[in-house]
Amino acid sequence: MVTVTLYSRQGCHLCESAEKTLAALRDELAFTLETLFIDGNQELEKLYGTQVPVIHINGEHHDFYRVDPERFRTCLEKYRLHQ
Repeated sequence: MVTVTLYSRQGCHLCESAEKTLAALRDELAFTLETLFIDGNQELEKLYGTQVPVIHINGEHHDFYRVDPERFRTCLEKYRLHQ
C-alpha cells in the first residue's frame, strides 16, 4: 500500500486543511496517511520550516502548501503505474 506523509505544524491552518483533504481522499484512493509534526525537530524544521504542509508519496516529494485533489489523484495514479 502507498504511504502518504504529511509534514505539519501544530496550529497551522493550511496543515489542517491539507490533512482534511487527504483524509477525505484516503478511502477512495486506498493509501495510508501519516502525519509527522516538525515542531521541535531541528532537522525537519530546517527542511520544511516555511513550506508546511509538505506532502510525500512513499518518501518522494509531491507538493507543499495546499492539496489540489485532482493533482494529487493524478500523481498517485502515475506513481502506482511506475512502481
